[in-house]
Amino acid sequence: MNTAEIIEAGDRWVMKTYGRIPLALVRGRGARIWDADGREYLDFVGGLAVNSLGHCHPAVVRAIAEQAEKLIHVSNLYYIEPQVKLAAQLARNTCGDRVFFCNSGAEANEAAIKLARKYARVNGNLDRYEIITALKSFHGRTLATITATGQAKYQQGFEPLPAGFRYVPFNDPEALREAVGPNTCAVMLEPVQGEGGVNVAEPAYLLEARKLCSEKGILLIFDEVQCGLGRTGKFMAYQHYGVEPDIFTLAKALGGGFPIGAMVAREEVAAAFAPGDHASTFGGNPLACAAGLAVVDQLINHGVVENAARVGAYFMEKLLEMKGRHPVIREVRGKGLMLGMELAADGREVVAFCQQRGLLINCVNNNVLRFLPPLIITGADVDRAAGILEEALKSCPGG
Repeated sequence: MNTAEIIEAGDRWVMKTYGRIPLALVRGRGARIWDADGREYLDFVGGLAVNSLGHCHPAVVRAIAEQAEKLIHVSNLYYIEPQVKLAAQLARNTCGDRVFFCNSGAEANEAAIKLARKYARVNGNLDRYEIITALKSFHGRTLATITATGQAKYQQGFEPLPAGFRYVPFNDPEALREAVGPNTCAVMLEPVQGEGGVNVAEPAYLLEARKLCSEKGILLIFDEVQCGLGRTGKFMAYQHYGVEPDIFTLAKALGGGFPIGAMVAREEVAAAFAPGDHASTFGGNPLACAAGLAVVDQLINHGVVENAARVGAYFMEKLLEMKGRHPVIREVRGKGLMLGMELAADGREVVAFCQQRGLLINCVNNNVLRFLPPLIITGADVDRAAGILEEALKSCPGG
């Protein structure tokens, strides 16, 4: 099928839950991707932080193929070797002790919400059920996780929403302290907000959040679905801050393109879950965990995280140089290869211009360009992307 045929069939048969770009992507390798008409693009969307190793990384392809020949699925009623191995790798390289596997970031956050409430109850705090989250946060698309999300646009039309969530401004420690009350069981934050516009937590904010949660006997949850697993130039984003959560969540990059999510907790907190409290039919299946093992191995043992830090710093320099030349740029922010450029103009026009020149980028909140390229990109890739972006900015009103 060519692009036109794919788009026509998609418009006819696929439910309209996305405002899709008229582009049909059919093949990828590394940081390059091709559409159905054979045109090549440099991919700085990266599956929205999913394709951490680029497209079809040989180690991930090999792991999936080998596992598919042995065992694709078996129930979690039994022990699953790749699952056990991946849980051990995640625990050994983070502050967590035990892992619950699922299929997505929303499911991981749903599991974290349930665990936080259950932990409060088993410790005798029957009135503690409320979770405080930040404005501009994003935690998923289930009813509970859109309610946890501090953006009304994701909640409209789905009322009544579940009770038990309160919102505070991001990076405001006083507002956070004031919001904690007798019903609070946890605080859930993204160290770097992705969908909210690439907003980076200030060190003092996360330090205060940790101090407050410890002082009040409530849990600190970090949603690292987008910012975790090497994206910010460290294996986990919280490692930039010297702050450790009680629970954290992962997904996106963990499978290198294969669906998998994880909720990780300290031993004492994880113990609140008993058999039957939570489950996922496909969570932690052999195929997903084989992919996850290959990804984690590449991140930790093959210099991928270090590359994200190094090339991310170079990309940040390039973007800051552009800010000096283009008044339309209000701010450049981010960590590693999770970067944002806020414009005083409609960023969607820049996205469209870049696409025509062979560069795929993303825009959130209509005016924040978000860059989430594979963590294996090179300085030469950044140079090419920066050149196209420079052209696009020149075409902006006030650029």
